[in-house]
Amino acid sequence: MDKISLGILGSTGSIGQNTLEVIRNLKRNNIIVNIKFLTTYGNIELIREQAIEFQPDFIHIANPEKYKEFLSYSIPEKTKVLTGQGELLELVKNEDYEKLIVAVVGFNGLAPTIEAIKCGKKIASANKEILVVAGKIINNLLKENKTELIPIDSEHSAIFQCIIGEEGNEISKIILTASGGPFRTKTIAEIKEASIKDALEHPNWNMGSKITIDSATMMNKGLEVIEAKWIFNLELDKIEVLIHPQSIIHSLVEFSDGSVKAQLGIPNMKIPIQYAITFPERVRSDFPRIDFLVNNKLTFEKPDMEKFECLNLAYNSIREGGTYPVVLNAANEVAVDLFLKNKIKFLDISKLIKKALDNHKPIMNYEIADIYEIDRKTREQIYNLI
Repeated sequence: MDKISLGILGSTGSIGQNTLEVIRNLKRNNIIVNIKFLTTYGNIELIREQAIEFQPDFIHIANPEKYKEFLSYSIPEKTKVLTGQGELLELVKNEDYEKLIVAVVGFNGLAPTIEAIKCGKKIASANKEILVVAGKIINNLLKENKTELIPIDSEHSAIFQCIIGEEGNEISKIILTASGGPFRTKTIAEIKEASIKDALEHPNWNMGSKITIDSATMMNKGLEVIEAKWIFNLELDKIEVLIHPQSIIHSLVEFSDGSVKAQLGIPNMKIPIQYAITFPERVRSDFPRIDFLVNNKLTFEKPDMEKFECLNLAYNSIREGGTYPVVLNAANEVAVDLFLKNKIKFLDISKLIKKALDNHKPIMNYEIADIYEIDRKTREQIYNLI
């Protein structure tokens, strides 16, 4: 590999910034990286800095007020500034690039990802939600358009790396590891009054607020279970979750002969991001390495499904199937937002999600229009409950 062209959705978020760090590393290895576009919701100061450094052809700013403010900023003459959902979809469809990096969090990543797949673009995705709500549809589109989705999530990247070269060999199960978040050793009574600050204090990873709260509730692991089902075409009984507080083993794969493969690494998103960009090649980096004399203790625990009810709700939603995962995701996104705005308590997150799931009448043979409508109605329902 000596040249690659990318589009990046969400370049100012945690994954997006790590992606740009990876690109700097690739350039140090004499790989030409052409960034065609960068997008942000509204972090215009940072995207201006990124535009000056990486010289993209386009910038997209979703927030209309921030877009207007940005028009007065000095940026490279070649870079055009866009806004609006229509312009975003045209950008991912028409621009000349090879691979779309989906670094945005949440349901909003669905529409641009679908449009990119329809145009045959390769996808490198850190977005759990698009496969949670539309895994079957995404897989069908990937097959129809003869393209691929490579996971960036550390857990799914680990599984992906473990099964390379194992085509045709039966997988007995996969094990997704979880740190357990900030409340792993706390009781339900202790986390009942948890503050926003408490929930955002992740022990191992530096992530955005939404993902960090999902880690605290273990909904992130529930979403990853659903995501793994679709990425790796596995039945639910072959997907296990174990808490691994050190976050060194990112996931494991057990094969039918009893052999187990694991992918290990220091908690650092740059390695899976770079692998997704350069696959099937590996490129040298100076990213942190494991010192096994320092990281010499690897432990595992079963998750407490009563304390982490969100994980249980996720398992139940994909077990029931149909549009239940759409409701799960929409309710979770709204509930987490309400918690971060200090409008509900921490344990209310799972309570609101459960109410939404209990009230849902699922559609088993759903289409993309059904997903959007159920997502909208679920969000309205959660706000009405508050």
